[in-house]
Formats: sequence, C-alpha cells, structure tokens
Amino acid sequence: MAPRKTNDLTDSLPDGSSIFLNRELQSLAFNQRVMEEAQNKSNPLLERVKFLSIASANMDEFSMVRVAGLRRQVHMKSIRRSDDGRTATELLDEVLKRSHAFMDDLQKTWRTLRDELKKTDIEILHPDELTRTEKRWLAAKFELDIFPVLTPLAIDPAHPFPFLPNKELAISLHLRNPETGEEMDAVVPVPSMLERFIRLPSKKKARFVQIERAIVANLMDLFAPFELIDFATFRVLRDSELEIRDDAEDLIQHFEQALQRRRRGHVIQLMVNRNISVNHLGFLKKSLNVQDADVFKVDGLIGLSAISELFTLDRLDLMFKPYVPRHPERVEQADGDIFAAIRAKDFVVHHPYESFDVVVKFLEQAAADPDVVAIKQTLYRTSKDSPIVRALISAALAGKSVTAMIELKARFDEEANLRWARDLERAGVKVVFGFTDLKTHAKMSLVVRNEGKRKRSYAHFGTGNYHPVTAKVYTDLSYFTCDPDLCADMTRIFNYMTGYAIPRDMNGVAIAPLNLRSTLYTLIDNEIAAAKKNKPSGIWIKINNLLDPEMIRRLYAASQAGVPIELVIRGICTLRPGISGLSDNIQVKSVVGRFLEHSRIYCFANGDKLPSRKAVVYISSADLMPRNLDFRIETLVPITNETVHEQILEQVMLANLKDVKQSWTMDGDGKYSRERSKADDFNVHDYFMTNPSLSGRGAAITVSHDAPPKLAFKRQRIKETSS
Repeated sequence: MAPRKTNDLTDSLPDGSSIFLNRELQSLAFNQRVMEEAQNKSNPLLERVKFLSIASANMDEFSMVRVAGLRRQVHMKSIRRSDDGRTATELLDEVLKRSHAFMDDLQKTWRTLRDELKKTDIEILHPDELTRTEKRWLAAKFELDIFPVLTPLAIDPAHPFPFLPNKELAISLHLRNPETGEEMDAVVPVPSMLERFIRLPSKKKARFVQIERAIVANLMDLFAPFELIDFATFRVLRDSELEIRDDAEDLIQHFEQALQRRRRGHVIQLMVNRNISVNHLGFLKKSLNVQDADVFKVDGLIGLSAISELFTLDRLDLMFKPYVPRHPERVEQADGDIFAAIRAKDFVVHHPYESFDVVVKFLEQAAADPDVVAIKQTLYRTSKDSPIVRALISAALAGKSVTAMIELKARFDEEANLRWARDLERAGVKVVFGFTDLKTHAKMSLVVRNEGKRKRSYAHFGTGNYHPVTAKVYTDLSYFTCDPDLCADMTRIFNYMTGYAIPRDMNGVAIAPLNLRSTLYTLIDNEIAAAKKNKPSGIWIKINNLLDPEMIRRLYAASQAGVPIELVIRGICTLRPGISGLSDNIQVKSVVGRFLEHSRIYCFANGDKLPSRKAVVYISSADLMPRNLDFRIETLVPITNETVHEQILEQVMLANLKDVKQSWTMDGDGKYSRERSKADDFNVHDYFMTNPSLSGRGAAITVSHDAPPKLAFKRQRIKETSS
C-alpha cells in the first residue's frame, strides 16, 4: 500500500476502520494488564493480591467517571461521536459488556489467589468454618466493637430507603416477626471505618472473617424478635463528576456545595451477590432507581479493592524484597545543604529509587533558612499529613513571603485540598486557586534567597505530585536547578497563574495551554524535515497516556516521512502503531510492574541518531491528552545540563525502551502481548534499584566501578498490521 501524503491523512483506513483507537476500551485494556500482574506467578503472592486490589479500584474509578460520563451523554441524547466514530449508546453498550466480563475475571483471579493464600496459612473463612472457640470470640468481638457502630434501618412508609454513600458496603434484609407474622425490609450500612477483614486470634495462621459475614452471623442481636428470611450484600457506585461554574463568585463555597452534590450523585452501578433472589434484586433496583444494565452480579467479594488490607500482614516472604531509596550523594557531599548542592551543579532525583526526602528537605531548609525571602509552590495532590504543607506553614510563620497555588479541581482530592487551603491561609500563606477553567497540573517549587548583594532563585520542576506516599511507588523525576533562565521562566509562570500576566520572552520552558502544543508540533516537524532530507531523525516519548487526535496525526505524518518513533505509554494509547502506510515506523510499548511508571519525557534526535548529546530532551508534567494540552497549566522543561541530559536520555529513557521483563507490545488493533522473557532479561526497575543515577552522584561518579553500566538499545523490526 502506497504511503499517504502528510496533508492527505483522513480519519479512516481503506477498510473503513478509524485511524484512532477508542479511549474507553484502551483504558480497560490497561486495567487488563494490571490484573494480569495479579495472575503473574513470578510476582510474590501478596504483591499479586495488591495488583488485584489496584485493578479493582481502577474499575471503580472508571465506572464513576467514564461510564457515568457516557450515561450522561446517552441521557442527553448527544449526537457527538468518539474519535473512532462510535455513538455514546454504541460505546456504552460495548463498555458495559467488557466491564461485566472483566469483573468476572477479577473475581475468578481472587478465588485463585484465596486458594493460594490458604496454602501459605492465610485463610479467608466463612463463619461456619470457625471452631467453637473462634465463634465465641467473634460473638464477643461483634458485641464490643461492631454492634455499637451499626445502625439498623427499617424501611416502611415512615422510613424510606436510606441514602447510602458512594462505595459503602451494605446488607439488605427481609425479616419476619414469628409472633405476629409481620414482615419487614431493612438495611444495615457497614461503616467504612470498620476493617473489612476481621483477624481471628491464632498463633500459627492468619485467619480472617469478612465483616459482612460476621454481621449476618450475629444479625438477631440487631433485630430481635425478627427472624431472617432473606438477605443480600450490596454496594453502590455514584456519578462522581463535579459541576463547576466559571462565574462562581466564591470559589471555595461553590466547591463545597459541588462536593455535597457529588456525594448524592445518582447510582450508576449496583453490585450484588450472584445468588441474590429475584424478589430481593427487584427491591434494590426499585429502591435505588437502577436498570438491569447497572447491576453487576458478583461470585465472590463485593468491593474487591478491600483486599489491600491483607498487604499489612507481616509476611515479607510473600512480598517484593524491601527496597530502601538512596539519598543523592551530591547532597551528602554538601553536608546536607541542598542549596549548595544545586549551586554546584543541576541534578535530578529519580523517584522512588532516590528518596523524595530531598524534595521535602528542599522546602524545609527554605523554611528554616533566614536568607530565604520567598517561596512559591504548586499543589495538585499531596499526602494527608503533608510535610510539604507543614514546611510552607513554617515558612509563613517565620515571616517569609509564601505563595501556594492549590488546585481545587484535582479529582477525588478536592476536599483535602480545601482543608490544606484553610490551614495555609490561617498561617499567612497567600493561597491562590488559579483559573476556574484550567487545572493547575504543573509541578513547581521556587525559592528566592538573599546571597550577598543579590538574590538567587532555586527551582524544582517535577513530573509527579508533591506526595511523599505515592513517591515510594511512582517513578518520577525531580529536577533541581538555579539556572537563571529556567528560574526566570518559572517566575513568569507563577505570575501568569496568580495575576494572569501572559508570559513574554520565555527562555525555553513551554507551558500549556499557551505554547506547549505548538512547541511539540515544531519539534516533530523538525524531525519530519530532517527525514525528508535523509538526515538522522527520531522521536522517543515516555508518557502515561496518548489521546490527543491532532498530536497523533502529527506522529502519523512523522512516521510517513520515515521518522523512527518509539513510544513508552503506560496507560491509554489511541494511536495505532505499525499500520502499513500510516504508522509503519511507530512502535508502542507499555511497562507495568513493581513501580508505576509516571515520568514524562520527550526526546528528539535533532540531526543525530538517538541517543546522542545533540538530542533535544524535555521533561514534563503533561501527557498527550486534550485536557493536558488545552485545559491545564502544564510545563515542558528543556534539559541542557550535560549530566542531567545524559541521565534522562541514556539512563531513564533507554532503560524503559530496553526493558523486556515488564513490557507489553501493542499492535495496530490495540491489543497488547507480553514480551517473552528469560530469567536474565533486562528489567528496568531492577536496573535502577541496583545502579546509581548519574547526576546525583557528585564526585563519586569519577570512581569507575561506581558508575552505572552503559545501556545500548537496538530497535526491533516493526511488525506491520495491514489495514
């Protein structure tokens, strides 16, 4: 098939199929890869349990956000089609079909894992399987710790069906009074603060009973003298979209009201036990106003993400070998003075292999340093007891000028961010919420310090959130610099966010929604021009998601011009690689393993074969999605420091391309196949756990045996898919 001209690219292939894959279906495909890690016997058993919990939690969020969005489109009779040409009704039907099948696979995997856990003396038991002693203990436990926090709710004309919070477990009951013959319906919500798995006293084994089974076994204490006729365990998911008006006069008050509305969002999924009676299911459907398509019958554990509780067991033999993050020697050689380390040379901290504590200490040192006069900080997500927030509060109380750019629209973190905003304002921090129509997703810290007769700025650009907990499992890059040009760019970006002043004369940092998209277009076009002149060309990109249609078209055009393109995309990719005449030169892989790949890296050959010192390298907070490029504040940061450039391009990027053990290859139909691997094949996570980084090593890098091994990458022959 003859290659298409760049300016003649249509949205369909000769067979009528779209040049784009579907976002929702590719999201399910990613979650399939996560679930298959739970089935991967090369992973320790409790780690497999953890992967299954993550896959279940991902499905909950997918339902609350994506499925709910499709339902709204169907309800509004939207005529808009997805990028691959489907109507909302067509897509919703397909998504629900695949979701039902996927959830069945989740439960099947759980049953397998439960059997394997039993062989390692971890048992999930039915109350009937308990010994007499254990039954007495459980009855006493119920009386003392569970009964006091339960609220049985009768349902009759005077007591309508209760409101049940999103994701909360509940037990529906049908009862009869043997003395009067009176029948009654009731609901017992299971408060989320109760542990899902009750551990029984046992010295040799870890024996558990599920909380809902313990409650049913002791029900008559709640409803005496009624007798149980029928019961069903169930859980609801609610539409979790926030409706935010651009013209809200008081943004905080508006968000608080929106959060209240979200809590009462309509039910978009009812999950019940598979053996529920027809009458009981009809009662729940009517009470919750759900249709047959909204009902998911479960042969196993409702709310499967709760199995994460089992990961707290003291069974190191069933987990990955513990890993302690390294502390960059460059900082240690400066006696812990992070500002001195940055002045000596730019460096990158590679999380989670290197400690996030460096980022925390950067702000704590700034708060305590009498020479620091100002701190500016973005916050999108952070931990419950955030040391970042504590440092900002401490700095404000010490009299420094502190500005916190807090994003209220960070999905599912809105309430936490409102709470942080109040705490920071009480301490004297200038809290800014940015634009009502743009999320602030950029990860930036700026510290201004008096040094002699001048002021010097220190900047931190990150690819991930200021979150000490997720930094232990997300792979991200923290770039520290006092380069005047980059610091000046960061200052202009903060001024844009706080005062709407459009940045002028930027030195290299691109920002969305102003020029990040156009900057990437130019970089891609440069590679196209080089390829057309038969000069070396190439594009390497590592991101979480690739969804933007116009960016995909640009990459297709580059492929057609002969530019070799390597994409490492952990999550959703709607580009179709390896299609004859369209994307012959594009390869896509996904890395899923012990750590969650999260860093965003953009590399362009710039006239030489990748990798080389001549390459143009950027790190970013942005994925290639319309929301990142057009509706968020994002940064694209050029890497010019020689050592940092080498580390990001020839360590981080190359290692991801070279990985075999944790990699999946994508074909033109959107299907993924795990790469076949041997025991000694390259594992990107093992490589970084056992080898030091380049830029953080300081003087130690001069010792040859301390230097990480040089990596080489050989491009595999692309398997083309005929259209």
